[in-house]
Amino acid sequence: MSAPEVLSDEVLSDSDRIEAFLASDSFAVVGASADRSKYGNKVLRCYQQNGKQVFPINPRVSEVEGLRAYPSLAALPAPIRAISVITPPTATEQVVREAHAAGVRHVWMQPGAESDEAVRTAELLGMNVIAGGPCVLVVLGYRERD
Repeated sequence: MSAPEVLSDEVLSDSDRIEAFLASDSFAVVGASADRSKYGNKVLRCYQQNGKQVFPINPRVSEVEGLRAYPSLAALPAPIRAISVITPPTATEQVVREAHAAGVRHVWMQPGAESDEAVRTAELLGMNVIAGGPCVLVVLGYRERD
């Protein structure tokens, strides 16, 4: 059975939302960090540990974990349908608007990144939103290692 595609009028369970998110071919981490102690780095490494194609988004660095970092979703070489967001809540609100403009369909706001406004905006734009719940590190089984 294939993962459910998100429909704006459809109410999906958290597990269905996560399944739809993880069915994407590639991912971007908005708020990726070169600092290995930060969650923006751990989330990126978690995708790598699970063999996922991932793109770091951070306008202040050129590389994260051996991958070219991009200043924005619009700068990516190919469209991305799923993003993990590790930014302050006020920044997440802008990220949602930029993600929609870039064609993103799935947004996973990691704990601490979400705001009511960001969630509401993403839902109104018809995006699959995961917020206020599980962290991708737990779902994918992140392992701390060098």
